[in-house]
Amino acid sequence: MTNDYNLTVDKAGIRLDKYIADQIEDLSRTRVGELIKDGEITVNNKKEKASYKVILNDEVKVHVPALKPLSLEPENIPLDIIYEDDDVIVVNKPQGMVVHPSAGHPDHTLVNALLYHTKDLASSPEGFRPGIVHRIDKDTSGLLMIAKTPTARESLEYQLANKINKRLYLAIVHGNFGEEAGKIDAPIGRNPLDRKKMAVVENGKHAVTHFKVLEQYQGFSLIQCQLETGRTHQIRVHLSYIGHPVAGDPLYGLKNTLKGNGQFLHAQVLGFNQPTTNDWLEFSTPVPTIFHDTLETLRKRM
Repeated sequence: MTNDYNLTVDKAGIRLDKYIADQIEDLSRTRVGELIKDGEITVNNKKEKASYKVILNDEVKVHVPALKPLSLEPENIPLDIIYEDDDVIVVNKPQGMVVHPSAGHPDHTLVNALLYHTKDLASSPEGFRPGIVHRIDKDTSGLLMIAKTPTARESLEYQLANKINKRLYLAIVHGNFGEEAGKIDAPIGRNPLDRKKMAVVENGKHAVTHFKVLEQYQGFSLIQCQLETGRTHQIRVHLSYIGHPVAGDPLYGLKNTLKGNGQFLHAQVLGFNQPTTNDWLEFSTPVPTIFHDTLETLRKRM
């Protein structure tokens, strides 16, 4: 179902994307930005950028096309499979790939690629997450474990819930540290001022991130993070909270940051007990080329 809105600006000086998101409850600022890029929004019958400052009596027209219905279609998308047996798949997800279909990303996801690769994926209660037991953000690269059977899903989810598995991340962050390691223990919940973001909030869910400083450069540091819990955007929120946001992070980071394709965050190490044999399996994968090259540039500036 499509929707059309005609707005007459009664308060000037506000960014176009913010103005529309404030006026139309069902549209997030992110969604408004997508509509602007797609040419679905005009101001006085002209296309304007999201940063355009509205003027009194501007006529803003918003066309919201119907979202493409979700369907789990296999897609022939290359996969970097690190390991596979009858129970699990370990895949190295590239930066820029969404893990599973959603309203904003109906296809071209990791799940679509997995469905082309195999018919053996454990079903999920949500329907659109077959095989998925944990996620990493679209612009975070690295290792994910995929369940091929219901028994494997139960085992892997148990290991996640009981902190049995191992998850180590590498991150390039802003600033330098006076300590070699630390622990961030701060509850995370929905940001009360921006529903698209998470934040450290008093009534949030328990969240713990351990970090170790590996290298320090001029204005930046390379750190290793170990997740004790797995909240949405946990590492990004926690590091921003302590004043060391992940470089390149468009949501929680700084405007003046390293150039890349999003946050410099990589799920480097993944370890878990094989669901059938209970043998410990551990895998590691190198950082993407842009991450590696950025580190080399930072080292040369020392």
